[in-house]
Amino acid sequence: MKVLVTGGMGYIGSHTCVQMIKANMEPIIIDNLCNSKLMVLDRIEALTGVRPTFYQGDVRDEAFLDKVFSEHDIQAVIHFAGLKAVGESVSKPLEYYDNNVNGSLVLVRAMRKAGVKSIVFSSSATVYGDPEVVPITESSPVGATTNPYGRSKYMVEECFSDFYKAQPDWSITLLRYFNPVGAHPSGTMGEDPQGIPNNLMPFIAQVAVGRREKLSVFGDDYSTPDGTGVRDYIHVMDLADGHIAALNAVGQKEGLHIYNLGTGNGSSVLEMVEAFGEACGKPVSYEICPRRPGDIAECWASTAKAEKDLGWKATRTIAEMTADTWNWQSKNPEGYK
Repeated sequence: MKVLVTGGMGYIGSHTCVQMIKANMEPIIIDNLCNSKLMVLDRIEALTGVRPTFYQGDVRDEAFLDKVFSEHDIQAVIHFAGLKAVGESVSKPLEYYDNNVNGSLVLVRAMRKAGVKSIVFSSSATVYGDPEVVPITESSPVGATTNPYGRSKYMVEECFSDFYKAQPDWSITLLRYFNPVGAHPSGTMGEDPQGIPNNLMPFIAQVAVGRREKLSVFGDDYSTPDGTGVRDYIHVMDLADGHIAALNAVGQKEGLHIYNLGTGNGSSVLEMVEAFGEACGKPVSYEICPRRPGDIAECWASTAKAEKDLGWKATRTIAEMTADTWNWQSKNPEGYK
């Protein structure tokens, strides 16, 4: 199966491409490299023995997309391409709406012209906002988002839902990720954010490897066991496998399919700091800072629907997530250089 993978050079996209190749799928990657590196292609090839077809371009460029679709018999799309930093989205909302919302609409328009009617969308648990009840199920309320990043994901979900009502012969799958962490167990691929990391795990890793002085823990006065935010952290390899399970189970079935991808368990920031200290063999320096705008107290998934429909379940532990992250960061202290 030939699958167009937008943002396929990024953190989640690249790991998914590795797993796709191992599952005898053929990823066709497009990426504008605004938050990723060309070297990723070499790492994918080294791990799989296959160098995927790669096009450098933007999902907002409809003529570019038309060209890619015309050159390959693509059967489905996995749409990762998007900006993803909560804090940055608060200061750059227009850029987030343009890239994430407009880019998704241009992509689906190009798909429609090409006759490709299957898309798996990289959504987010942020669409649930600040949940009243955890664990969060797929039928929990959505839309009360707390930042432009989350709103952009919610807007795309709404656009795709409306489009499905008009085009019921499509397969549209919305995968709501919780918190992806970890790296390929080989240590050759992992998360390499540009500039100051916006997510917890890469920041912890950069502190541990000596690139940064200490971690800022935003808030210790939440109504959680230790006062720090609680999240459902999922290993990026489990997340990658979830996309393949979705393509296999529902990618060719007409319908609007919605799934949480998480572990079903919550861990606090300080628990993750302690686990990482055990993985790297030394304590990770941190300081408590005021809460960030847009952050919520706790958020973790109910994964029963994905287990039932997709036959998929996250299996990797917090110890594996932190050990694989440290393996990547210690072997690549400057990321992809």
